[in-house]
Amino acid sequence: MLMRTDPFRELDRLTQQVLGTTGTWSRPSTMPMDAYRDGDVYVIALDIPGVSTDAIDIDVERNMLTVKAERRPTAKDDKIQMELSERPLGVFSRQLVLADTLDTEHIEADYEAGVLTLRIPIAERAKPRKIAIGGSAQRRQISG
Repeated sequence: MLMRTDPFRELDRLTQQVLGTTGTWSRPSTMPMDAYRDGDVYVIALDIPGVSTDAIDIDVERNMLTVKAERRPTAKDDKIQMELSERPLGVFSRQLVLADTLDTEHIEADYEAGVLTLRIPIAERAKPRKIAIGGSAQRRQISG
């Protein structure tokens, strides 16, 4: 139903683990994700803890879904001196190519406990359906 668009995601994750996150505001990072089908709905859950809802942006253009979130520093006062900063800051983004079978016009988004959950319904045209078989009003026998 969806396709990963970042083939270097695992390399980026390993690099971040080894080198640490620099805290650069413009460097995009990935966000961990689960995706599954629940009946007639496709569900995508993205981990973005510590981000307020006003700092999350969700866009759909054709079949490209883009989620961007910005985690800002908690210390807003310049007089505060950080002793330890391990939580990554900056812009996090994730792009997904959605299948044509999904109804991108009716995406629902919820954010709770640091998890952004997107619910994308399966398009009506993609759902299985029965095809009625019509019969001829006049039956004729085939002679051999």
